[in-house]
Amino acid sequence: MGVQEIADKLKPQVASAGFDRSVKFDTGSDGVILIDGAAISTTDGPADCTIKLSLDDLESLIAGDLNPTMAFMTGKLKIEGDMSIAMQLSQLIG
Repeated sequence: MGVQEIADKLKPQVASAGFDRSVKFDTGSDGVILIDGAAISTTDGPADCTIKLSLDDLESLIAGDLNPTMAFMTGKLKIEGDMSIAMQLSQLIG
């Protein structure tokens, strides 16, 4: 699954969540997913919080197979910017 497919899968959850901040999932050379309020895109841009992880780990995270806290603790996931936004996001995609 590529970033576009993951973004498409997240769209309904993001649209109905009332999330009002911006978060970027940065998978390196595989691309980015930018969530800005109720909008979601695969175009890079500034965000309040950037979550860096591999595409495989992002897929596992979205599927619920990867615990975000454990991923952070083991270094599979790195957070730059406002960590409280990343914690809000875990409720959105969890």
